[in-house]
Amino acid sequence: MVDKAQRVEIWHRPTCSNSRGALEILRESGIEPVIVDYVNDPPGKERLRRAIKDAGLGVREAIRSKEPEFKAQGLDDPSLSDDAMLEAMVRTPKLINRPFVFTAKGTRLCRPPEKVLEIL
Repeated sequence: MVDKAQRVEIWHRPTCSNSRGALEILRESGIEPVIVDYVNDPPGKERLRRAIKDAGLGVREAIRSKEPEFKAQGLDDPSLSDDAMLEAMVRTPKLINRPFVFTAKGTRLCRPPEKVLEIL
């Protein structure tokens, strides 16, 4: 279990059921995380790259391919580099999959929300 004094951060989107679920699990565990509205306060490209790597994902696994902007920006092109995709995610942060949760034990993209338990 995470020491409640340690910083826990969630990249949160209130309209997302997975994000709400992960936040609820954190709170039920006695943790009040730092909540980052990543759409209004997006991470920089290097922070996003690090979050994706630390979660054990590839960039394509961390992008929301069902958003209309995904196709509109040509991100469905399999030849696009990770850098180009990261730049698109920073430029259009709703393309970042959510929720990312950060604890002293690691980083996870909490889809499903119960994945947060792996780092508590």
